[in-house]
Amino acid sequence: MWKLGRRRRKDARRVELCDLCDLCAAVIAADEAVRGYVPDSSSAHATLDWFDGLRLLTACGEEHLERLREEYRRRPFVREELWAAKITRVLTSGPPALGLVELACRTGLHESEIRRALAWHDRHRREGDGGAP
Repeated sequence: MWKLGRRRRKDARRVELCDLCDLCAAVIAADEAVRGYVPDSSSAHATLDWFDGLRLLTACGEEHLERLREEYRRRPFVREELWAAKITRVLTSGPPALGLVELACRTGLHESEIRRALAWHDRHRREGDGGAP
């Protein structure tokens, strides 16, 4: 026969959500974290494209958040880098793009922007490989 009522598990534990400070990697309770957005051309949101170009920072306090913001203020915002991030998001989610026209439709970019993003990506990759082709 079925038991009626609520079952209680003796080993059930309350799971506390936590996060890490982006500066010092300290573990902090999710509700105590200090957060803020900064412009970052390398950031494309996984699902919400209106957040593209913004990075959400998490810090253990206002002082660390301000230090992180200062680091991002010194970093240049490169449009081609943002476009490359958008292209990467499209190519790594869903069916693969077949050509420039479909890629343009799925990213919202013009063909000229796609070409500039690809050139930036290739140049950046070569520089990261020590200049080797």
